[in-house]
Amino acid sequence: MTARNASLTGIAMMLLGILLFSLNDVMGKWLVATYTVGQVLVMRSLAALVVIIPFVFKQGVHRTLKPERPHLQALRVLFGSGEVALFYLAVSYLPLADTMTIWLAAPVWVVILAALLLGERVDGWRWLAVALGFVGVAVALNPSGASLSMPALIAVVGSFFFAAMMIAGRQLRGTPDVTLVTWQTLGALLMGLALLPFGWVTPSLKDAALLGLLGIVAMTAHICVTRSLKLAEASVVVPYQYTLIVWALVFGWFIFHDWPTPAMLCGAALIVAAGLALLILERRAAPAPSPIEATGAGAP
Repeated sequence: MTARNASLTGIAMMLLGILLFSLNDVMGKWLVATYTVGQVLVMRSLAALVVIIPFVFKQGVHRTLKPERPHLQALRVLFGSGEVALFYLAVSYLPLADTMTIWLAAPVWVVILAALLLGERVDGWRWLAVALGFVGVAVALNPSGASLSMPALIAVVGSFFFAAMMIAGRQLRGTPDVTLVTWQTLGALLMGLALLPFGWVTPSLKDAALLGLLGIVAMTAHICVTRSLKLAEASVVVPYQYTLIVWALVFGWFIFHDWPTPAMLCGAALIVAAGLALLILERRAAPAPSPIEATGAGAP
């Protein structure tokens, strides 16, 4: 495959992966209107494990279940599981586009955490992009209006957890994808089991199928995004992750009849601009992976 064909294929895989993540988000929002977050996490994780198990046996069970740097793996799983639970909790109250707008602020958090925890140098231009991102979050939240609510704050915390998961992932670049995904799925399963006592609604056969499909769609989306980043440079394919906002607007309006406020749209534009600026600055500074590249893109 030529470099051009690889890049085009990578872009196509990223677009497909983001579309699948959007469908995953839509199904999740639809299901948490009836079922508890714990149920959604358990059913989603069990279905994902069915897909993962053949890859685990191919790689080797011992290698998968005995990862390197277990304490860091545990932190990544903790933040990742908490992030997924908070996403479903937030999206059960907020419009889909609002939730995704706040989640796309994660790369801004990554820069701050990388500077504080990893000692990475952040120049003035990056801090300016970070400030722009936070202005976008502030505009989107509209703290003087009714939109500053507990669900909105939950979404902010969830985006921070997502960034913390990415930071942990940056330190685990040598860990195979199968190992990372397996432990992430097991963590979400345990989180779901822990939340099950807070409520249970027996699903219909149709909804049980949708709950299972949720995990399969999410797994396929992760595979598409991971493959995209292996086929082409992150600077080529990562900007296409922001089509997530477009799908969130389309699905939110078409399925849930939600339309974001002007403040949310302006905030989304600022957050996307900040994320793209950080990506460009990262590319100019060094050929090292960008903050987003470490774990791929997309929603939980």
